[in-house]
Amino acid sequence: MFEFIRTHQRLMQILLAVLILPSFVLFGNTDALRSIGKEAGIATVAGAPITQGEFDQALRDQLDRMRQMYGPQFDAKMLNTPEARQSILDELIARKAMAGEIAVKKLAISDATLQDNIAKMPGLVKDGKFDNAEYTRLLAQQGMTPAMFEQRLRQDMVLQQLLGPIQASAFVPKTVAERLSAINEQEREVQMLMFKPEDFAARVKVTDDMLKAYYEKNAAQFEIPEQINAEYVVLNSEVLAEQITVADADVQAYYKANEKSYTTEEQRRASHILIAAGKDSSDADKAKAKAKAADILAQLRKKPEDFAKLAKENSEDPGSKEKGGDLDFFGKGMMVPQFDESVFKLKQGEISELVQSDYGFHIITLTAIRPAGVKTLDEVKAQIAADIKKQKAAKAYTEAAETFGNVLYEQGESLKPAAEKLKLKIRTVNGLTRNSKPGVPATVETNNPKFLKAIFSDDVVKKKHNTEAVEVAPNTLIAGRILEYKPASKRPFEEVKAAIQAQVTATEAAALAEKEGIAKLAALKTADSTAGFAEAKVVSRLKNQDIPTAALVDLMRADIQKLPAFVGTHLGNAGYVIFRIGKVTAGTPDAARRASEAQQLTSMQSAQNLYSYIELLKQKSKVTVNKAAVTAPVSAAP
Repeated sequence: MFEFIRTHQRLMQILLAVLILPSFVLFGNTDALRSIGKEAGIATVAGAPITQGEFDQALRDQLDRMRQMYGPQFDAKMLNTPEARQSILDELIARKAMAGEIAVKKLAISDATLQDNIAKMPGLVKDGKFDNAEYTRLLAQQGMTPAMFEQRLRQDMVLQQLLGPIQASAFVPKTVAERLSAINEQEREVQMLMFKPEDFAARVKVTDDMLKAYYEKNAAQFEIPEQINAEYVVLNSEVLAEQITVADADVQAYYKANEKSYTTEEQRRASHILIAAGKDSSDADKAKAKAKAADILAQLRKKPEDFAKLAKENSEDPGSKEKGGDLDFFGKGMMVPQFDESVFKLKQGEISELVQSDYGFHIITLTAIRPAGVKTLDEVKAQIAADIKKQKAAKAYTEAAETFGNVLYEQGESLKPAAEKLKLKIRTVNGLTRNSKPGVPATVETNNPKFLKAIFSDDVVKKKHNTEAVEVAPNTLIAGRILEYKPASKRPFEEVKAAIQAQVTATEAAALAEKEGIAKLAALKTADSTAGFAEAKVVSRLKNQDIPTAALVDLMRADIQKLPAFVGTHLGNAGYVIFRIGKVTAGTPDAARRASEAQQLTSMQSAQNLYSYIELLKQKSKVTVNKAAVTAPVSAAP
């Protein structure tokens, strides 16, 4: 569906920004900054220290963000490297330097400006008034209070005061943008001559000594890692919910207490035709779009039954165009105000006048109305029972988790006591290795790095004890016990001999193909010939014709001062290729693509300007770093 119905988009964008903006770095309102002077700094920026506490907090914040992004699959060890710690420190230094510049420039955001910014967020205004309840609800979903959000939003806005002008200063000369676009558009008519390894395989002579040498040199390829067959039990809220029975009386009481929750607002189904003219469009473009929309509206006044047909032919909303403009059902306030107001004034089957929004001009027809009402108990009974089970299971989980851990430890020779106590199912899994298996979902408990670390611990492997209860997801614990342990081994030579022979043959054949190709290339440069070359095809940086990227780079970089030109490229185990360039043309300019490329160049320039400015601030701030503290392992990394 087209973008503007995402009514909370601006709020969510800001939420994403402020959730990853470490507030203590800029404004010093956390315990981390209050500890300055009480602990040794690992760096100083303009004389102000970055303490170990600040650094550890930044590391924990980064760990939390990456866990949210990658789930249980994420391994915290990724951040416990000198390179990762240096990157985090660089971020802290940059923010300290920016904070110093903000103070020097005395930049600030007034309360009025802040409140005005929040009040203009789409989706938070109902009946002309700011909906504070909806605002609070949306923030609560992100684990934030209004005070927390507003504090961080203020930081984001003042940061934009500092950096906005730098980003906006980006400028790419038209001639540079056009030259780069022309390079991309340039087309070369080429023929290819392939030297394929399979054509040289018969020439390769492989001996047992060569195979054995490969086997020894590449021993790691043939190692079978240690493996475990195990049994395990999982405790989570879902398992506990299955054990709970909900009485009808409880369901009825819940329904009565929450009857307002089952009231449905009126919803309307509409279709629209959008003729795009964004708020940044020129007056001429807006006038052109409006004229086109007016013409379509005139056609619909005569034949309203053609709405879906004309939407497919003319609408510039890609999300609804192919559906005849259909937007399905939506409630009041879900669309931008102009669109929303028009839809809820229409009668079913009626077609609106032109409606202008920040996205252009809309023609809207109301296709259905779903009246407001209250769902009956029978309609929501199953959902209420599930909700009650979920609530009771959540309350029971804390006590069950403690019992689970205690029984596992006290009766560490078996999972059975814990399983019986909590009515859990004992399952089995085979072939566990120390590392998570690629392709296996992170939600599979036995593929979780924490569980694998626990099941391969010395206490579990050598003493055959239960693992401890391992939290692999919120409110989800797993424990395991080894049934069979298989130490690491190496596949016998005879078992892998055939595979090695195929690999050695392929490698040697590829080398022969390359050697032959290089010799042929040298000959062609002195005496042109098209013998053996494939049919000519036109290639550009925009149309690679399935040519591998590395080969395309060599082809498009080849000197074309004298044609035909020849260039050769090594394709690894795929052999060698020679390109014969017979003709070069300028290609066909595409105004839309050129505009897009120019915008990309401007964005790149903007990013470079921003980077250079921050580096300048860091230089002005006279940064010193305790390198020993940065390269040492960080205890805060879990």
